[in-house]
Amino acid sequence: SSDLGDYNIAISAIGYAAINDKLHVIKEDNKVFHFQLSDETKQLDAVIVSAEKKEQNVQNIPSSITALTAKNIDEYRLWNTKDLTAIVPNLYAGNPGDGRNVTSIRGITSSSYDPAVTTYVDGVNQFTLDTYIPQLFDIERIEVLRGPQGTLYGRNAIGGVINIITKQPTNKTSGFVQIDEGNYGEQRYTAGIRTPIIKDKLFFGASFLYESINGYYFNEYTNSKFDKQHSIGGNYYLKYLASSQWAITLNVKHLDNRNYGSFPLAGSPDQAFADPFHVDQNAVAELVDNTLNSSLSVNYTGRHFNFSSQTAYQSNYRYYATPIDGDFSPADAVTIINNYGNKWNNVKIVTQEFKFASPASSASKLKWTAGAYLFYQNTPNKQATHFGKDAALVGSPDSNYAIVNTTKAKSLGAAIYAQGTYSVIKKADIIFGIRYDYQHSKEEVLGEYLPDGSPAPIFQTQPDTSGSTSYSAFSPMLSVAFHPVSNTNLYATYSRGYRTGGLTQLGSDPSQPPLYAYKPEYSDNFEIGIKNTFFDNRARINLAFFYTRLSDVQVPTLILPRSEEHT
Repeated sequence: SSDLGDYNIAISAIGYAAINDKLHVIKEDNKVFHFQLSDETKQLDAVIVSAEKKEQNVQNIPSSITALTAKNIDEYRLWNTKDLTAIVPNLYAGNPGDGRNVTSIRGITSSSYDPAVTTYVDGVNQFTLDTYIPQLFDIERIEVLRGPQGTLYGRNAIGGVINIITKQPTNKTSGFVQIDEGNYGEQRYTAGIRTPIIKDKLFFGASFLYESINGYYFNEYTNSKFDKQHSIGGNYYLKYLASSQWAITLNVKHLDNRNYGSFPLAGSPDQAFADPFHVDQNAVAELVDNTLNSSLSVNYTGRHFNFSSQTAYQSNYRYYATPIDGDFSPADAVTIINNYGNKWNNVKIVTQEFKFASPASSASKLKWTAGAYLFYQNTPNKQATHFGKDAALVGSPDSNYAIVNTTKAKSLGAAIYAQGTYSVIKKADIIFGIRYDYQHSKEEVLGEYLPDGSPAPIFQTQPDTSGSTSYSAFSPMLSVAFHPVSNTNLYATYSRGYRTGGLTQLGSDPSQPPLYAYKPEYSDNFEIGIKNTFFDNRARINLAFFYTRLSDVQVPTLILPRSEEHT
């Protein structure tokens, strides 16, 4: 009857459906419904995404999204999030060699540890550039959301969001092994298995990665390869269906990365262009990088609402077993040292999200999602800038000493958010949302002068100083969507995002306070677009026009210690 509302039904019959076949569904009142199944080789796949934290057809979401299926990921050989550069419009990602991908969307990027584009893996916010895992293996789909996504995704999404979903275990036992080899000694081995332990109740899944490469660069100083590296990773699932309404999932991911030459940099642009892919460094910078991500998710599906809770723990212990060459030359002028034991340079993050949503089967004109988000971050850092026997080459009046900088930083925060879609009429929707974020940050810094051979620092270059700050941000969004026919969707959207503020690090002038608060960075995005499918879903054309305005832009600047700090 008409009061039951409108429903979209998706049916597949892999390997058996022909273009003219029909599937008959007979209801209790003997009414017959005909569903015509089209050969998938003659139609584009219907891409289902969770960009708005609920599953929808990507063509029905009023924003610019690129969605990649498992089939796409295999076809394009996407092995790392930086590979999305070649596939996704208006996205660029890369790193200087240490594995920390810095991603920009629509020209909005970051040069600090707080990203401008946030990455989510299986619903877990990869909090900073330290704690995310960029390698892609055993992936179900990738969604790239362009434009600010502050309302649903919160902090550090001023440019957009990369949403990665890995394959989960089911009642079907399956597995895979893949071997890839390439130039420069490249090797990549992936394998996985998914299987039920107790049918319909308990499921297990695991996938593994090993990759290595001999490197692209040659070090003239050591007469050997410079950036040889390898990584070992894993993704493990244990999923329990307590009932038809409750599901519990435990997920653990890890990546152990080793890079024997992390910064293939030259002393000047002229030198880099004159002798490409060659470096001349007396310090190799052997990177040891261990990342762990784990989460416990509880999901409830009910008649009146859906509920989910996700508790996540992330850690990253990253240090250089051998120093970094700070002058990128054979000279013993500047090196960076940060190998001080696992008490330091070991980032730990705990997050908690609670989410409520209207059920997918609701016939109400209003569909809604609301939730709360909490986090705690601990970032202890200890790093020394060492000036060797050739320190005069970089303007230092002294040599054979180090400036040891110690930073203890902690942050905690909370957020509440809500977003709704209201069907004004059958062919028009209004989407509206708001998020409020609060954060408190505290840092302690200390700078010390340590001569070579001395058992302890002899004086302070920066006294033990602490600072704290608190700030908040509102992230609203409003969108109007109009779909005059089933294969066309027009929309106009305003959205806001923000990148977290914080406290400065050590400055070059000891007479100035080294810690003072800087504001969050904001982006306001105005976008209009149209999404269309043509020729019985054989062609898809989506167009978007946007204008983005940034305010309080954060521009980090590297400042070396002044000579009077270490004379």
